[in-house]
Amino acid sequence: MADNYLEKRMEDYRNQQPAKRRTVTLQRLLKANRSYRGYDSSFIVRPDQLRRIIEVATLCPSARNQQVLRFRPVLNDEADKILKHIRLGGALPELHLPFKGTEPNAFIVVCATVEDSHYVSVDMGIVAQSMLLAATEMGLGGICIGAFDHAEIKEALALPYDPLLVIAIGRPAERIELVECNEGDSLTYYREGNTHYVPKIKVDDLIIR
Repeated sequence: MADNYLEKRMEDYRNQQPAKRRTVTLQRLLKANRSYRGYDSSFIVRPDQLRRIIEVATLCPSARNQQVLRFRPVLNDEADKILKHIRLGGALPELHLPFKGTEPNAFIVVCATVEDSHYVSVDMGIVAQSMLLAATEMGLGGICIGAFDHAEIKEALALPYDPLLVIAIGRPAERIELVECNEGDSLTYYREGNTHYVPKIKVDDLIIR
């Protein structure tokens, strides 16, 4: 009787335990951090979320510690000022990405207080990747956009500096798969059905021997 009682109590206890959450690792964040070109339009990015993503820049290394990058958050009410001046999916021009209704509604425009240079580019790469990883950790996603009308965006946002990069942020609404390939294979991304495929050179071909 006592054994059955204890066994039942232990079973009840196990059933009440919350399911184990998957540990967030750098590898998982990197795999989830893809260049998304389609977003859930019903999800509106909040000001505090963009601020948390921009705050990551305060933790990043900076060449010569000059910290020359500045960031302009753009929320839903100003999104049109950006959308009309960006181009996504350059390798798939026939698709006219993003599809209507899947446009991002929040952006971070990256500027620098000095002229663009090798060191500025190094800082920008580090910060942009770190920001996208932060967005991924928050359940969001994004893409770095280099194809945009610089002068028009500078004017539309009344920026005191030239814009160097636009980072779109939102809740992803598309499936992206990585495909291992060999050095020399085509690296052009492509789509089949509803899945976007991105070739990535395998590690053995990246290592110089």
